[in-house]
Amino acid sequence: MAGLQEYKCPCCGGAIEFNSDVQKMKCPYCDSEFELEALLKFDNELAAEKSDSVEWDLGETVEWNDSEKAGMRLFVCQSCGGEIIGDENMAAAQCPYCGNNVVIMGQFAGGLKPDAIIPFKINKQAAIDGMSKHLMGKKLLPKVFKDENHIEEVIGVYVPFWLFDSDVSYFGHYKATKVRHWSDSRYRYTETTTYSVSRDGFQQFRNVPADGSKKMADDLMNSIEPFNYNEVVPFQTAYLAGYVADKYDVTKEEVKDIVTERMKFTADMMLRRTVIGYNSVVTLNKSIQCNHNKAKYALLPVWILNTKWNDKNFTFAMNGQTGKFVGNLPLDKKLYWKFFGMWTGIVSVGTFLLSLLIYYFS
Repeated sequence: MAGLQEYKCPCCGGAIEFNSDVQKMKCPYCDSEFELEALLKFDNELAAEKSDSVEWDLGETVEWNDSEKAGMRLFVCQSCGGEIIGDENMAAAQCPYCGNNVVIMGQFAGGLKPDAIIPFKINKQAAIDGMSKHLMGKKLLPKVFKDENHIEEVIGVYVPFWLFDSDVSYFGHYKATKVRHWSDSRYRYTETTTYSVSRDGFQQFRNVPADGSKKMADDLMNSIEPFNYNEVVPFQTAYLAGYVADKYDVTKEEVKDIVTERMKFTADMMLRRTVIGYNSVVTLNKSIQCNHNKAKYALLPVWILNTKWNDKNFTFAMNGQTGKFVGNLPLDKKLYWKFFGMWTGIVSVGTFLLSLLIYYFS
């Protein structure tokens, strides 16, 4: 069975966790606080260890069929003996029986150890308040989404990301025109001047992110950007206590082309914006070269809410550092058609009254 790390309060024995308000480890029972540096001994051996290759035992207390067994893992809480079940990428979790926070150290050993992490800055209550604010004023939102019981279903997740650094050189050749109009007593004149415009430049891109988890929808993760990478700190497993985390299951090679296209698109826009002062601009040819320097493996904080309405799943996400909230809201069709009919009636009456005024005063 893979090695587990549990964080216990030396004062009362309670499970301690990372507190985003004080940016320290804190015991929720006796309020004792601990600096993360004091827990570095748990991480110092990770770099020298090999990644977890143990065949995890799914146990005999639960009956599994082959489809259920695939990719599932089980470990036993060292505090209460409860069984915690997850998939093969689960790296940090909470025991559902005693609330103990555990980190699966083998998921971060050797080459699997993240280079960096951005700690949570926003606590769960702030995330709940932020979502409540997001729902305010949404008249066509189903009532169930305003229910506090659904808002409470918020999970703090450290999502694996790849952060790419790259040097980008680019060149563009454009056909541009300037048009001048004037007239005299007899004619109107138009003069069109055509220019050949060239631009070249160099740009350093730093920390361009790419989602490293198959679980997380890429469009959802892209939408909660940007993160402030000035607050990146070296990875410590203690930051994971109290949250959920997975190791990456998408390699940097798999997302390299996506990141390259993203950089090229940005460089192309930057280059094009330098061609100003013309009435029209047409791109004749361009060349953009990306030289990837390195890719860092980082864990970034995200609050996730999953809920169901009318047999449809809805996932919302909040940036755990900045508070940016994204996600598609469902539409109450009954309310929609009610409002549509009401406003259609108002517009129809208004149009009829306006036509009468025009008729009588024309």
